Formats: sequence, structure tokens, C-alpha cells
Amino acid sequence: MTHRFNTRRAALGALGGLALAPLARAQSFSSRPTRVLIGVPAGGTQDVLTRAIADAVRPTLGNLIIDNRGGAAGRIAVEVVKNAEPDGHTLLLGTAGMMTMFPNAYKSLSYDPVRDFVPIINAASFELAMCIHKDVPAVTLQEFVAWARTQGPSGSKVSFASYGAGTPSHFLGEMLNRATGLQMVHIPYKGSTPARQDVMGGTVPLYFDTVGGAITMLPSGRIKVLATSGAKRSPPMPAIPTFVELGFKDVIAAAWFSYYAPARTPRPVVDQLRAEFARAVNSREVRQQLLVNGMYPVGDGPDALLKTMREDTERWGKIMRATNFVATD
Repeated sequence: MTHRFNTRRAALGALGGLALAPLARAQSFSSRPTRVLIGVPAGGTQDVLTRAIADAVRPTLGNLIIDNRGGAAGRIAVEVVKNAEPDGHTLLLGTAGMMTMFPNAYKSLSYDPVRDFVPIINAASFELAMCIHKDVPAVTLQEFVAWARTQGPSGSKVSFASYGAGTPSHFLGEMLNRATGLQMVHIPYKGSTPARQDVMGGTVPLYFDTVGGAITMLPSGRIKVLATSGAKRSPPMPAIPTFVELGFKDVIAAAWFSYYAPARTPRPVVDQLRAEFARAVNSREVRQQLLVNGMYPVGDGPDALLKTMREDTERWGKIMRATNFVATD
């Protein structure tokens, strides 16, 4: 009788431990803040996304702190997360540039997007917008191209800004160069915020920003948006035509923001992060914030994200090889 009682008590204890395990994990997360490294200065679309998710997951994961590490086109942030303790408390907001374009752009990259990181979730996707300073004498893409052709041989005196070398912003400009025969000069910036300041101030006449970034600049009256880069019109900018509509069928660029943990992060931790981030991305509050800022909720898990990474790495690689681009910074 005593033996049966002890066995039953042990079984109940085991069940209790299983029931308390999720709570224990939640408590372990909430007891320490989690840093999310972002590879650009503060104030951009990436901050909007991460803040929205941070608010949604705070009850279960505790505080998510945004750590902006601009410079080296985001590679500083990547290195910090790559070398961080793999315990789920240091995460990376990865971009299409960091995870699929840089492996093609740099002859010697200090990280491997697949080997050095564990994918958590593909949170959001977005298109880009062609933004010109208000004083550029054009209100359509055709008028801009005609004007650019008068600025030096093949438009070589016209510069275009991007939010970083080897990013979708950069290669949208290169695609437009190839499609129009222009030779506009690329000026890479360290993130979207300084590039926005310069296109609004007229330091550069043209900047390829995210749709969300373009939306934030329009109320100033200092820029005009001539086209967007999706296969279809962007819902936040339904009045703006796409490059495809305007006759440039190969000028298409879309990008995304995904979250990663360092390699060797335990699977249960990754699963918990993925579940909570997915719940956040699919919540009405977060979805509304993303849509208002020109992003689309995705929510793809690790397998789908890895597939996207493989496909995009191949696609961007073809474009880079066609333009003989090699990053040197």
C-alpha cells in the first residue's frame, strides 16, 4: 500500500512538473530582457516592426529591447548576435540584404546565414518606392528618365541613394539603370534615416526607400513618389503605379524582415520564441501597425523562411553577377 501511494505521488509530481514547465520557461524569459539587434540607426521601419512585436509579447517573453547597431551595412549587428550566448536573449532582425544578398556581394563574409543562425520567423515583407526631391522637374517616371538623360552622358551626373550597399534599395536603382540605359551613380547610406534626410533636403535627387519610409516622408511635401517595386500596386499607395505597369517588367524588388537566434540555441527556446512571435504577427494590433507602415504580415516559420532565403540568394546573385557588383566596404 505504501509503495502504491509513493508511486502515485511520484506520478502526480511528474505531471505537475510537466504542467509547470511552460510557466517556468515563460518566467525564465521574463526575468531577463531580450535584446533584438537591428543593423541600422534608430527611427526606421525595422524599429516600427520590432516595437509592435515587443508590445505584443511582453506578457509572455518579458521586455524586448531594441539595440540599434548601425554601420558596415548591418554586419556589426550580425556579428554581435552570431557571437552571443545561444540562450534566446539576443536576437537578430535579419533583412533580405544581410541574409541573401551579402553572401553574393562579399568575397569574404564573416558569417554564414544558414550555419551561424537559427531562423525563428519571417515576420513581414514590403516593397520599395522611388522617391525624388520635390525640385526635380518630373512628376512621372518617364519624365524623370528624360530629365536624367540631360544630366551628363546617360544620366551619369545623377546620383541615387540607397539605405546600404548590396541591399534591395541599392539593386532597385541598378535594375532601373539597366532597364533605361541610364548610368546613375549609387550613393550608399548607413541606414534609411540619413538617406531620407538627404533626399528631403535635396542633397541627393533620388532615393529608393521602403514604401513605409516613403509614407513617412510624403507629409513633408519635400518628395514625390513616382513608382513602387511590387508585381502589383502597393495597398498603402494605390495611386502610385508600379515599374511593371510603366513598361519595365524586370524592375521588381520585394524584401522582408525576419528574426534569428544564434546557432545552437536550444530547440524548445526557439519554438517558444516562434510561437509568441507568430501570435504577435497575426494579432490585429500588430497587423494594423504593419499595414499602416507599408509592410505585410507574413508569419512563415523556419522551414518556409529557409526556402525563401535559398530562392532569394539565387535570384539576387544573378542580378549582382550581371552588374559585376562586388562589395568593398
